[in-house]
Amino acid sequence: MIPIEFLLFGATLLGVAVFQRHTLSIALLGLAAITAYKVLFGDFHGAPGAVGLLFQLHAEWVILVNLFCLLVGFALLSRHFEQSQLPHVLPRILPDDWKGGLVLLALVFVISAFLDNIAAAMIGATVARTIFRGNVHVGFLAAIVAAANAGGAGSVIGDTTTTMIWLDGVSPLAVLPAYVASLAAFFAFAIPAARLQHRHSPILKNPDLVVDVDVSRLIVVMLVLTAAIGANVYANNLEADRTGVFPYIGATVVGVLLLLTPWRRPDWRIVPEAARGSVFLLALVLSASMMPVDALPPASPQTTFGLGFVSAVFDNIPLTKLALEQGGYDWAALAFAVGFGGSMIWFGSSAGVAVSNLFPEAKSVGQWLQQGWFVVVAYVIGFMVYMLLHGWQPHAPHRNF
Repeated sequence: MIPIEFLLFGATLLGVAVFQRHTLSIALLGLAAITAYKVLFGDFHGAPGAVGLLFQLHAEWVILVNLFCLLVGFALLSRHFEQSQLPHVLPRILPDDWKGGLVLLALVFVISAFLDNIAAAMIGATVARTIFRGNVHVGFLAAIVAAANAGGAGSVIGDTTTTMIWLDGVSPLAVLPAYVASLAAFFAFAIPAARLQHRHSPILKNPDLVVDVDVSRLIVVMLVLTAAIGANVYANNLEADRTGVFPYIGATVVGVLLLLTPWRRPDWRIVPEAARGSVFLLALVLSASMMPVDALPPASPQTTFGLGFVSAVFDNIPLTKLALEQGGYDWAALAFAVGFGGSMIWFGSSAGVAVSNLFPEAKSVGQWLQQGWFVVVAYVIGFMVYMLLHGWQPHAPHRNF
């Protein structure tokens, strides 16, 4: 018998997919229904009632606050980047045919390896909005999200899930081979996406345009990004039992932005929309964390491959937690699966939600799948290439119980 929680969560996801104009309301209603059912009739991983709910919120609050601060903070940062006018200069540098879009996707991929994938995706989307005159194809938006998630899959500072794996005691070198799959997937989706965008709206070329770059805003962007990387490294160097007590990265991003406000004021007008998108994602993340999933199927290539599709609709943070508790996975394969797999649907990853906040037309599961079909194909190709070139190399349980 299917647990009631799964039926409620499935109904929530179906509602989000069908009624894209009311995604926030549906996500909040779904969260309320799941919470009420578990408080009245169920339990929170063994803890019943309101006490169990308090334990659940205590366990999840750091991740939730981090995600909220990062989504809103990076939205403000991307607006700083846009107002710096630097995106208007890029068309002079990028190739003026479909390869310009390909180079942009490659830059997003590389940036995500050193920075959070949310920031990489938002910077890429901001540049795309400028160089394509605001006429960005939904398929290309899906490719931007996929490039950010692919670039972060092999780096322990590039994605929340890979950071979780590192914090749990897995060596960063164990995640690095994920780039075998990521690179194969990148070329599988980036080339058709770039060609599609070029047919839809070519890069704007205006060599006579005089652009006055606001260097001060670029300095703000660099300072915030540097602080974010530093906070990520600092958090990862803490003992494992201390990393979950404070949202270091999100607090640092927001704190530095506020600290620099007297010098360069952010565009606060974008905060309400960014906050709504953030609350939507947090509602899905919290709902997913309440699901009665106590174990995954035995670790295997088939299980890992399937988790990639599951992560497109079921938040990858709880999936990664369960995999770490179970052990025995090929961590590079898992990082690619749960990281890149979320790119297949717009709300499957935090990067997708962030980009959709900038481009509301992307909040359609049907359009995302239809116009970004190559992301699904790329996931399958990337995983197959990984298995052929690297093979399934599971790691022994890394925890000392």
